[in-house]
Amino acid sequence: MIAVAILLPWLALLVSGRFLPGFLCLILQVTVLGWVPAALWAVLVVNEDRRERQYQEMLRILRGR
Repeated sequence: MIAVAILLPWLALLVSGRFLPGFLCLILQVTVLGWVPAALWAVLVVNEDRRERQYQEMLRILRGR
């Protein structure tokens, strides 16, 4: 998913379920200078989603005891 976030940042955001940020990222990516901020933004979102899933899994395990 990190590779998708770097190559096609808008797609990574759309897959994450963030439609408005995905559209804004696409607009940023259209410009050559906007590609780098868009890719960084998408990588941050992908990492945040992964971290959130890990936290939810830990909470589920702890509550199951």
